[in-house]
Amino acid sequence: MRKVILSLALLSLMSINTAQCYTPTKENLEKRREFQDAKLGIFIHWGIYSMLADGEWVLNNKNINYKKYADLAAGFYPSKFSAEEWVTIAKNAGAKYICITTRHHDGFSMFRTKYSPYNIIEATPFKRDIIKELAEECKKQGIKLHLYYSHLDWGREDYPIGNTGQNLGRPTNKEDWNSYYNFMNNQIKELLTNYGEIGAIWFDGVWDRSEKDWQLEEQYSLIHKIQPQCLIGNNHHKEIIAGEDFQLFEKDLPGKNTTGFATNQKVSQLPLESCETTNDTWGYDIKDNNYKSPEKLIQLLVRNAGMNANLLLNVGPQPNGRFPEESKRNLKAIGEWLEKYGESVYGTRGGTIPSHVWGVTTSKGDTLYVHILNLQDKNLFLPLTNNKVKSAQSMITGEKITYKQDNDGILLKLKEVPTETDHIIKLIIKKQ
Repeated sequence: MRKVILSLALLSLMSINTAQCYTPTKENLEKRREFQDAKLGIFIHWGIYSMLADGEWVLNNKNINYKKYADLAAGFYPSKFSAEEWVTIAKNAGAKYICITTRHHDGFSMFRTKYSPYNIIEATPFKRDIIKELAEECKKQGIKLHLYYSHLDWGREDYPIGNTGQNLGRPTNKEDWNSYYNFMNNQIKELLTNYGEIGAIWFDGVWDRSEKDWQLEEQYSLIHKIQPQCLIGNNHHKEIIAGEDFQLFEKDLPGKNTTGFATNQKVSQLPLESCETTNDTWGYDIKDNNYKSPEKLIQLLVRNAGMNANLLLNVGPQPNGRFPEESKRNLKAIGEWLEKYGESVYGTRGGTIPSHVWGVTTSKGDTLYVHILNLQDKNLFLPLTNNKVKSAQSMITGEKITYKQDNDGILLKLKEVPTETDHIIKLIIKKQ
């Protein structure tokens, strides 16, 4: 028994030491708060894969020879690309930040890099640094820039072949983990020194070689050393690792795991972000016309806010550099809604009442916003036992809402069953 107790004590001490090995700076903590206030970001998946119009995984899914795939770069010339247009669309949508793929799983770098000629400057006739132009425009328009970076690489010969990209013709006799790891860190240094202040690094791909020691804490330390305020998130579908500043959930609300990606991923106390597509695919797919309605996307944004999370909503630009028209229409509709009701989302935190089928709540100061998304009745009971409601008003109609309050909570009495995308009731609370 004594050995057992000693072992448990050692394990507890190890756990505490691991949790304490990263201490975020004051600037980092402030950026976390700003990140939580933002609520909406625009995700952009774009690369030479857009030329094949079959999604960002086309190299892997079609088992294309990696050298033949690389030939696409010679024809990549997005003549319609405009950083100003992209950032303006994102800003008008109400987004506070943009996250773009600097290097996806295919290994092509969308920025100037001296560590591989397989990049948009050297390998394409376009010869313009997309990330540089986007960084300058984001700064000009007051939008934060976040950078996606893939840990796995289907195009480099030194990357040890993992669970994906197995039939692309890559040789196995050139695999060199140390070489690949140094390559990644050198590119990350470039991204953090050549493009001004970066809001966050968004990692993806560890799951391809989950058994590998990716030396993440060392990599995170490198990032925080160069830009201490820069937030780090990793789409590894695992528990939070020391050095990470926010937690990601792929195509899922926090903790829901309807996709099966996050079987071992509990919701942490860090800022949260859920990423989702506007249609079905991340990268441009000419066959994918299954676009979600503006109403569904607005409700998704609201449900995330009610669960204390941001929504990172994806667009897959066409090979010419333009956003698909359907994506632009949806983003415009979201922006128009936020223009009217943004106060119930921006700067809020998840409300005291957990998410329900009928909707969610968000809170800010002494205000509780009740977001009714799917109510089948004219009455709604809220178990607000420790708070007294001073007033209740519909943000949709401006009318005062009749309510009855007792020790068990408050019963909101609506005139009719709500049919709006989000019928918001604004409650002013006086805490007991």
